[in-house]
Amino acid sequence: MRTLLILGAGTAGTMAANHLRKVLGDDWSITVVDRDTDHHYQPGYLFVPFWMEPGRVVRDRRPLLAEGVTFVEGRVALVHPERSEVELADGTGMTYDWLIIASGTRPDPTMVEGMAEALARREDVHDFYTLEGATALRERLRTFEAGRLLVHVSEMPIKCPVAPLEFAFLVEDHYRRRGLRHMVDITFVTPLDGAFTKPVAAGELGGLLKDRSIRLAADFAVERVDGEAGTLVAYDGRELRFDLLVTVPPNVGQQFVVDSGLGNDAGFVPVDKHTLRSVEHERIFVLGDASDIPTSKAGSVAHFATESFIDNFLAAVEDRPLPNSFDGHANCFVESGRGQAMLLDFNYDTEPLQGAYPLPAVGPMRLLRPSRVNHLGKLAFEQIYWRMLLPGHRLPVPAEMSMAGKRRPKE
Repeated sequence: MRTLLILGAGTAGTMAANHLRKVLGDDWSITVVDRDTDHHYQPGYLFVPFWMEPGRVVRDRRPLLAEGVTFVEGRVALVHPERSEVELADGTGMTYDWLIIASGTRPDPTMVEGMAEALARREDVHDFYTLEGATALRERLRTFEAGRLLVHVSEMPIKCPVAPLEFAFLVEDHYRRRGLRHMVDITFVTPLDGAFTKPVAAGELGGLLKDRSIRLAADFAVERVDGEAGTLVAYDGRELRFDLLVTVPPNVGQQFVVDSGLGNDAGFVPVDKHTLRSVEHERIFVLGDASDIPTSKAGSVAHFATESFIDNFLAAVEDRPLPNSFDGHANCFVESGRGQAMLLDFNYDTEPLQGAYPLPAVGPMRLLRPSRVNHLGKLAFEQIYWRMLLPGHRLPVPAEMSMAGKRRPKE
């Protein structure tokens, strides 16, 4: 009996387990380990402060795994690749023939002076990258009616890099609908030199910020948060005052990755960006946010990368050349308020461009343009996620990015 061990039962880990259970024979055992039994639909965190009920984003992990997949509840302490063993916090040892690390990323506010303390008070400093944070922010937005509101990104990479922008657009729309927009000054604060990392998207998203009268504070490398004084301080001396700060703390890999010596300085595992195989340990693959691949840490990347990975894993266990090369495909809806959303589609080599998706000319979704159809697509994805993506059904969208329907800007 050969053993596959998967660390993490989030999007990538659950998808991988369910896909592989269909194609691996009875001579394989598949075990998934996670610290608890709650699976969170993380895109829902964005909506919890505004309208989504917090309980709607959580389901039991265990029924989401295919029959024949074993789930173990436990916290991973160390990985010992030299002896193909994983050690849990309670001292349990688990051996494997092949290992998939799909442990994701986590916000770590202790990396910014004053941030953890300010967040703990849940008064004028909040986050929405945890369910607890999003729920507390929901209550704060109900009472906050005037003042300076900062939407802040500490550093990159973060899970779903467009989510802070989405929050800025949604909170602007929130106050517009309440008739309080003129009372709330909103600034989007980012360490990037613009609204996004790539020029075309940065221009479009920056233009939308301007249209919504949302200020942009770029190149802001945060040094500390002073919750008592209500200031956000940058290393270059700039200070931004706030009455409400909605911040995204630095995102890092899991502690066991660091403690096991498997990660880089941020705790992400170095892999071949096309095969997702560890550069140091040939029997370890890394899926989802846990790797260091140079693309968005987003659910769509976990989806496309995992689909590309399946055939590679089957080849690897048979010592054959890996057939698929993941291109870094990412596909992200960007809520823009007013019941509309934008759509970004890009990969390692191609930045987000304008056009139609998934069919050229027909669409029906528009790239880098706000539309009602895009918004409805984002809302519909919740059910697609639970009913199709996690169970391992292939969606009618290719894992590899296509240039069909995209328009490059004129020089």
